[in-house]
Amino acid sequence: MKKLGLLFTVFALVFAFNANAQEQSGAAITFKEKSIDFGDITQGDKVEHTFQLTNTGSTPLIISNVAATCGCTVPSWPKEPIAPGKTSEIKVSFNSAGKMGKQNSVVRIYSNASEPIEKVSLISNVLPKTK
Repeated sequence: MKKLGLLFTVFALVFAFNANAQEQSGAAITFKEKSIDFGDITQGDKVEHTFQLTNTGSTPLIISNVAATCGCTVPSWPKEPIAPGKTSEIKVSFNSAGKMGKQNSVVRIYSNASEPIEKVSLISNVLPKTK
């Protein structure tokens, strides 16, 4: 009976080790920063930021889509795979025309990474135009 318990323990440890190894393989995104706050801007201003990312995984990172929460926010992203250890950029612009008050423009990044959906955001406080 002790041998059966020991055998079960060994199988459990091997299974846990393999599951952990699988979780750590693949692509992974690490951002230098995930949000940027522009503070006060004037209605109609256009602001942009370039988010730097690194593939900290073990396989090429493929970004399949990047989607913004509204048409006022426009992202551009790399269409080619990002090799392990390499960096790239996602450029996001925000047009404050027609906006007022606190804004948090969220952009979702869809990829083959271990976390398949990541988010970055542009934050601002849109003030009215002065005449």
